Amino acid sequence: MNNVTFSPVSQSVQNINNTTVNRTTPFEAQKDFASVLKDSINKVNETQIESDKLTEKLARGENVDLHQVMIASQKASVTMTATLEIRNKVIEAYQEMMRMQV
Repeated sequence: MNNVTFSPVSQSVQNINNTTVNRTTPFEAQKDFASVLKDSINKVNETQIESDKLTEKLARGENVDLHQVMIASQKASVTMTATLEIRNKVIEAYQEMMRMQV
């Protein structure tokens, strides 16, 4: 028989066994999730505000490039759409969990 060694696999398993798992309490995980969610919503809001400011400047006839206004508008639109899709997926996951029988 051929002697085959799986050293990369055994090293990976050994590395997994040697790593320490960072355990957090549910309260800490909830705080982390809440802060990430809050930061993400703030970033979406900032893109919306920036788009509104540039659009207002363009409407007033100030010196603003049309392509900058359109790019800001599209960024705001994409971030809002992505946020809504993520919200929909979270709601779907929650509803699916609520339908599970324990």
